[in-house]
This record gives sequence, C-alpha cells and structure tokens, in this order.
Amino acid sequence: MTKWNGWSAARLLFPLVLLAPVTACVSSPPPDQMARTKLQTAPADLQLLCADAAAKSAGLTQNKVLPTNSQQLDATTYRVELNATGRRFNCIIDNTGKVASVQPVA
Repeated sequence: MTKWNGWSAARLLFPLVLLAPVTACVSSPPPDQMARTKLQTAPADLQLLCADAAAKSAGLTQNKVLPTNSQQLDATTYRVELNATGRRFNCIIDNTGKVASVQPVA
C-alpha cells in the first residue's frame, strides 16, 4: 500500500516538475507597457459621487448603481461609466467632486 501511494504521488508531482521551469520564465511587462499606466481612473470617492448622482437621476437608491469604468479626460475632469440595474449612465465630474453632467447612454 505504501508503494502504491508513493507511485501515485510521483505520478501527480511529475507534471508539476516539468512545468516549473516554464512558469519561471514568465515575466511581466515593464511598467510603461502595462495597460493601467496609460489611463488614469477616477478616484473611488468621485466614482461614488457619480453613482449617487446617477441614482437620483434614475430614481433609484445609491446601492443599485455601480461604477463600471472611469477615465481621466483632462487634468481636472473624469468620466465615470455607471450601471443602474441594467441602465447605463455616463457622469462627468471634476476633481473637486462637482458633477458636471449625468447622461443616460443610448
């Protein structure tokens, strides 16, 4: 029985031993080539302010509206995409928290 368990363990570990050198060769790209370094997202507090504004616009409670994407448009302005129970909205907000617009996406 011990021999069988040892043989089973060896059969299970053998593929892992073969894959170890392959996984060691994988490296991440330099920081300037990573996707997240090209686009700045809106800070979480601004995304939540947009979610609140979209909830009011849609007649929903804030917990029914989720930010799904955001990006910085210029030095002081962000666009936040929101999902309000299946309805999509775009919100434009500045870095002080002033919501410029909330528009449904057609």
